[in-house]
Amino acid sequence: MRSLLAGFGFSLALIVAIGAQNAFVLRQGLRREHVLPVVAICVVADAALMAAGIAGLGTIATNAPTVLATMRWGGAAFLTGYAILAARRVLRPAALSPLDRPPATLRATLLTCLAFTFLNPHVYLDTVVLLGTVAHHDPNRWAFGTGAATASLAWFTALGLGAHRLAPLLARPGAWRAVDTAIATLMLTLGVSLAVG
Repeated sequence: MRSLLAGFGFSLALIVAIGAQNAFVLRQGLRREHVLPVVAICVVADAALMAAGIAGLGTIATNAPTVLATMRWGGAAFLTGYAILAARRVLRPAALSPLDRPPATLRATLLTCLAFTFLNPHVYLDTVVLLGTVAHHDPNRWAFGTGAATASLAWFTALGLGAHRLAPLLARPGAWRAVDTAIATLMLTLGVSLAVG
């Protein structure tokens, strides 16, 4: 039980930090658009990456500089591109309200979610390297991993399904402009930080 709780707390501390994936899940939740599939992808991907880290993949990954560099530059390009899209929404207020725009297709949404999940080196650092390394110091590493995966499930479910409660606060285009400004700033900052190493 102690290992389970330790894994839950450690994982939650990593996941709750504001990042690209959380911003995307929040936006989907606010729009009430394909929320359950997005949450499912985030949770399953986290669990798989955590399991890979606990199984020892983190050690292998840190010794493959070409793979890490490719992920870094790919992630920087993707995050910068998404920042530009968010900035365009800020500059075109008519496109801000989710009620005024047609919903994205499920396929497009899932591909974007997969990109936020697997093109972001921070995801690998948190799940495969950091969590995997800490889990190896726990005598019950798979219980630790189960707790970590449970934290991911709890967080993404709460974020995705609870975001709609913020919808009344975001009924005006000005509020969406603020959200998209924050998203654009965050994505650009993350993209630049990846590019400069």
